[in-house]
Amino acid sequence: MTAVGAVAAIDGPWGAAGAALLGVVVGSFLNVVIYRLPIMLQRRWAAECTALRPAAQGSSVDGVAAQAPAPRFDLLTPRSHCPACKTPIRWYHNVPVLGWLLLRGRCAACGTRIAWRYPAVEALTGAAFAVVFARYGMAWTTLAWWGFVAAVLALAVIDWDTTLLPDDITLPLIWAGLVVAALGVGGVALTDALWGAVAGYLSLWSVYWAFKLVTGKEGMGYGDFKLLAALGAWLGWQALVPIVLVASALGAIVGLAMRALRSLREGRYVPFGPFLVFGALLVWWLQPERALGLMGLTG
Repeated sequence: MTAVGAVAAIDGPWGAAGAALLGVVVGSFLNVVIYRLPIMLQRRWAAECTALRPAAQGSSVDGVAAQAPAPRFDLLTPRSHCPACKTPIRWYHNVPVLGWLLLRGRCAACGTRIAWRYPAVEALTGAAFAVVFARYGMAWTTLAWWGFVAAVLALAVIDWDTTLLPDDITLPLIWAGLVVAALGVGGVALTDALWGAVAGYLSLWSVYWAFKLVTGKEGMGYGDFKLLAALGAWLGWQALVPIVLVASALGAIVGLAMRALRSLREGRYVPFGPFLVFGALLVWWLQPERALGLMGLTG
């Protein structure tokens, strides 16, 4: 095979297959992030509250209540295990998608059901990586958008589970979008990315305060502002209107369906982040100009 033929093969089906395989592996790590990061945040907040608590309660060292150190818990430690019986997962059961199929969706030790969402996140990440590769081929742009896809998928699932959009992901995502635009590898001009971040944040911030002034209630969290700012930084200010329209329409449909099925969580609300992510991925796929045209917002 000639060098030209080898490059063509890599940029073709074999390259897409390799991208999908990489995406499935990344998706397996995203499952760890989705499960552990909210717990890490809760523990961090609890530790901060403990540090601020008056020292009168129990013995203290330098004004901080003495406590036994908690076991290490982060994205790497402890190793993967069954949440029910705590049995460590064997490496061959931890193979993305295939491990879940091999176990038929149940823990090998105690038989507890393993949620189908784990292989779904892995498969979805693999498909998204393949689609990105199919569009850009072997390029730095592909690497940048792989990072974007991984981050927003993790944010969408975390928000759905916990109504949290962690700053640990949203803030680096904003800066990454601006840096990628400055380097010219994201396909969006730096000016468009900058104003996308500004307009994304201020638009939902304005809606939040208008709603609160009228109703006295909070209609969304600050994480939504930061997420839309990140989406604007990556896709440009032109993408914001179609993203919000798609997210609002889909969120309303899902909210009404959940209300009809009586499956709304306490407080009767639906997280907005997952729908913003869906809107962003759809607009990325269509491109902002085409998305606006399909919505009848351009001449």
